[in-house]
Amino acid sequence: MRLLMAPMEGLLDHSLRDTLTRVGGVDRCVSEFIRVTDTLLPARAFERVVPELRHQSRTPAGVPVRPQVLGSDPACMADNAARLAALGAEGVDLNFGCPAKTVNRHRGGAVLLDEPELVHAIVAAVRRAVPAPVPVSAKMRLGFLDDAKALDCALAIEAAGASELVVHARTRAQGYKPPADWDRLAEVRAAVALPVVANGEVWTVQDARRCLQVTGCDDLMLGRGLVADPGLALAIRSSMAPGANPQVPWTDIRDLLRHYWRQVALRVAPRHRAGRLKQWLHYLRRTYPQASRAFEVLRTVNDPQLLERWLDAPSDLPPGGNRAQPTEI
Repeated sequence: MRLLMAPMEGLLDHSLRDTLTRVGGVDRCVSEFIRVTDTLLPARAFERVVPELRHQSRTPAGVPVRPQVLGSDPACMADNAARLAALGAEGVDLNFGCPAKTVNRHRGGAVLLDEPELVHAIVAAVRRAVPAPVPVSAKMRLGFLDDAKALDCALAIEAAGASELVVHARTRAQGYKPPADWDRLAEVRAAVALPVVANGEVWTVQDARRCLQVTGCDDLMLGRGLVADPGLALAIRSSMAPGANPQVPWTDIRDLLRHYWRQVALRVAPRHRAGRLKQWLHYLRRTYPQASRAFEVLRTVNDPQLLERWLDAPSDLPPGGNRAQPTEI
């Protein structure tokens, strides 16, 4: 079983990939999408989104990162994929799943699922453009407005030479509303011979077990579930073997928050740093009651110095507080 970390625009960037892969259990990451229009992007454009390219396409913990590209022009996608391969990318992933309205209006992401022939042309052009040892994978949803062409798209991706397909088990119209349609994903899995990775609505070990059982897939891609529970990949692995894997303790999560903050401080303007930290805390609230208390304490705090004080202080101190004013964070 392989466990992959999902691409999540505006959330799972280099800083959070670095932080989460330190916990363990993840076999590979896929980057946020790199938008390709009608130009050959310079190396710095790829490295801005995937700085791991400067380090053999690996996170500091040694986990491979596969850059993802998004666009609708087969020739331009192929040229940019070839440049990524020359930069040492672990592989090239193609985005046919982004639900963002702006992206879809410009013929990118999930809207392309209405055109299986174009999906085939893009994958085939990229496959021809990159050296044979470089894997080409794709990520798709079940469709745009409906799932009528899900099998057509999956078969087109396979016929074009992709080595792997990740399927987010919802249409673009369904967004992120539960439940994910694992039964339909099972039909996609049965229709193609290439490896299919299941994605969508895996928050717990129990979800993972049921998803694998229903879909018939051998591998999972984890997104919001891994952000909400950094130990989820390790727990899923442990559940497949004797013994239990305890939840990552809150004290360790605080260490991860400190590390994440340091990474954010290197790359994000001061006025935006608080939002990034609180965004992750918001997800952590699903798993950790301490995160809920922390989020409430920090909700209105935007001063980076106060946030650093909270991160570096003992857990019972609010930002700017003292021991006479405990908050039980």
